[in-house]
Amino acid sequence: MISKENISNWFQELQSDICNAIEKEDGKGEFKTDEWQHTSGGGGKSRLLSNGAVLEKAGVNFSAVKGEAPKSLLNTLEVEVDDEQTPTFFATGVSIVMHPKSPMVPIIHMNVRYFELSNGTYWFGGGIDLTPHIIDKEQASWFHQQLKNACDRHDLDYYPNFKSWADEYFYLPHRNETRGIGGIFFDRLKEDSNKSKEDVFKFVQSIGESFAPVYTHLMQINKEKLFEEKHKAWQLLRRGRYVEFNLVWDRGTKFGLQTGGRTESILMSMPPTANWAYNYQHQEGFEKETAKLLKKNIDWIN
Repeated sequence: MISKENISNWFQELQSDICNAIEKEDGKGEFKTDEWQHTSGGGGKSRLLSNGAVLEKAGVNFSAVKGEAPKSLLNTLEVEVDDEQTPTFFATGVSIVMHPKSPMVPIIHMNVRYFELSNGTYWFGGGIDLTPHIIDKEQASWFHQQLKNACDRHDLDYYPNFKSWADEYFYLPHRNETRGIGGIFFDRLKEDSNKSKEDVFKFVQSIGESFAPVYTHLMQINKEKLFEEKHKAWQLLRRGRYVEFNLVWDRGTKFGLQTGGRTESILMSMPPTANWAYNYQHQEGFEKETAKLLKKNIDWIN
């Protein structure tokens, strides 16, 4: 049986591999490492790139934390335990958000994680989604095809199920719009009659390994595109929507804060600058075209 140490070690290697690939494609920026300790045990490494040639801000976090599971956390996770015992938890994973300088390069997010309680309860979770400031249908289709390919190697039901889950998860109800073009999202994934724990971990590894080739390709094909001030203004508004989702709806942010996580690492996902305009009305052209596509249940591949 694969151990939590094996899983955590692989996540740490993934962090290093992704940082190396992104640095190479950016050509200028370098990730700086900030090691930290969790108040109840364990810790992590936050790696941040600032003011690169392509990326204005990029964060790749690794964490492996442990401690007593507070009631608030167990309630959030909807886990029932014996009231006479307080279980301990172990949580490890890699979390990534990249904010490019150019409005023509999309924002990307990925998280792959593992959670375990001392009573034997465990699961894997994660997701990867793309938030173009200006949606390119051809690139959206390519992105979703890469995710489908990774999912199909393990289970043909994964992509349609996890794509729908992402549509529901990466959604701003107060705006009635999706955060971007979605991707996949999964949680509480564990062994069953058809898959072992090792099988599930191999799927999580496939998703993690897909990040670097997918995003470096998108960086490469978009970084030289010309843009105007109106595109930059739109980028700041879309970044504002990104902030709204992460602070109001994102479960990872809530989990980190509830478990006494490191605030700087938790809020790494925030863009360096953003804007909010009162009662903003979409302009004709790329703004309205993008807004029309911020919807659930779009079949990007077919």
